[in-house]
Amino acid sequence: MKFLLNLLRIIVGVLFIFSGLVKANDPLGLSYKMDEFFEVLHLGFMSHYSLVYSVAMNAFEIVCGVAILIGYRMRLFTWLILLLIAFFTFLTAYALFSGTVRECGCFGDCIKLSPAETFWKDVALLVMILVIFFYKDKIGPLFGTKANGALMLVSLIFSLGIQWYTLAHLPLVDCLGYKVGNNIPEKMKLPPGAHPDVYETVLIYKKDGKAKEFTTENFPWNDSTWVYVDRKDKLVKEGDGEPPVKDFILTDFDGGNQTEAILTEATPVYLFLVKDVNEAADGWQRKMAALQALAKQGKCYIYGVTASTKDQVEPFVKKNGLDFQFLNMDGTAIKTAGRSNPCLLLLEKGTIKGKWSYRDLPFAID
Repeated sequence: MKFLLNLLRIIVGVLFIFSGLVKANDPLGLSYKMDEFFEVLHLGFMSHYSLVYSVAMNAFEIVCGVAILIGYRMRLFTWLILLLIAFFTFLTAYALFSGTVRECGCFGDCIKLSPAETFWKDVALLVMILVIFFYKDKIGPLFGTKANGALMLVSLIFSLGIQWYTLAHLPLVDCLGYKVGNNIPEKMKLPPGAHPDVYETVLIYKKDGKAKEFTTENFPWNDSTWVYVDRKDKLVKEGDGEPPVKDFILTDFDGGNQTEAILTEATPVYLFLVKDVNEAADGWQRKMAALQALAKQGKCYIYGVTASTKDQVEPFVKKNGLDFQFLNMDGTAIKTAGRSNPCLLLLEKGTIKGKWSYRDLPFAID
């Protein structure tokens, strides 16, 4: 029995430490996944604090894993880890049986698991943790009180410190489709054998004060009295895969599509990603001026990329002395491409050659 308990303790401890570390590499990614759950659970007010929850959850996982591994205060931490896995199992069960969330994000974006795989993984962990919980009195500390306490303190400081670093800069390991070396056009393709989602276009028109939905097949094209209101895409059949890069569509403020021109440009192209100009951090302006000097010499092109409106962008451009064109792109695509706001991408013929947080722009200041 002692051998089994020690084996389970090692498995559970290592898995929780690993899971926490993978997500601590990109706490923003977990916060976005939390936002998805908050939305489907109608808890939108909690989204304002999702990053705080993310950082705390990652640190908690790592610390709990270390505690179980070294046998530190088992009465307390077996309760905590049991409550944690029960919570995770509820979330993964909801994702599996509701179908509203495709991935739970339990291993971040680095290790993708289907809802079913995630759920059964949590069920297996729950069983192992229950065994540890009921036999916790038979598990002694691995080291002395002071040594165990020091290890717990180090694990807490490390778990918070690594998240501070990745939030201040960029993830240490980029597991998304926009990592350096990837070719964006290639990553926009579906994986081999995968099928895309099938959507039906729904047209909303109004007549005599009443709105009605049509498909392209049943719309009364010969009746010009219907007034267009809106359109939406209705999911008809869910696909079994999606490309690593989605919604990479660059348009100017007049609606012109500039995507192909930028992705096929042989001259280096810098994309200055600013998801929301009203929330952009400071401290990059002088280095951006140095990059603009290179662009004026014909050595590169620069485009701003934002989800903000033209009216919002104009004062931002004037305030920061920017003299390059801004393009629009989906906000989710922007925050996937760059975890900092702003973030800078370097493209050559659609291949990502560099990526920097606004704190780390690689340009000399005179």
